[in-house]
Amino acid sequence: MASNILTIPNLLTFLRMALIPVFASLLFYGYSGWALFVFLIAGISDGVDGFVARRFNQESELGTIIDPIADKLLMTVAFIVLAMPNVLEPTRFLPVPFWVTAAVIGRDVLIVTVAGAINIMTGFHGFKPSRLGKLSTFVQVVAVVLILLAAFLDYSFYLPTVYFIVVLLAVVSGFHYIFFIAQLMKDEDESKK
Repeated sequence: MASNILTIPNLLTFLRMALIPVFASLLFYGYSGWALFVFLIAGISDGVDGFVARRFNQESELGTIIDPIADKLLMTVAFIVLAMPNVLEPTRFLPVPFWVTAAVIGRDVLIVTVAGAINIMTGFHGFKPSRLGKLSTFVQVVAVVLILLAAFLDYSFYLPTVYFIVVLLAVVSGFHYIFFIAQLMKDEDESKK
């Protein structure tokens, strides 16, 4: 049992979760350069843990649960803190507008609510991330890096485009996930016949 928990991918995911309060604290107290560095480590660890899990056959049931939770926690905390007034030096496009943060969090609330309701009603638990969902999460990670760079370099003209793409992908991937889950459930039913 311990060997299924203490895998390198799971340890990297635990590290990413541990870095979330460090990132938020650095950002809150005005160390945006260090916050960017910690966020990059967290983002890189996300890519590395997936690669290691697949390459070295270290995929685990725990990993499939905690990895997306770590991603959602990191993105939620990042967008909440970046939307708070007086955390970043206010400029024309900073802090992050509330509607961007609401879209990011709303997508995750929608996905978790739909998955939980389906699980309770049907017992289905074969949830997987969709490609569009993975793209949305990747874009959110890149967006946070670009937002922190804009704050650090005082160079933010591109942020409205970043915000638009983040919100568009959050909305589209959130609704797409409902249809994606329906297809997974249909495939599972057909495989049982």
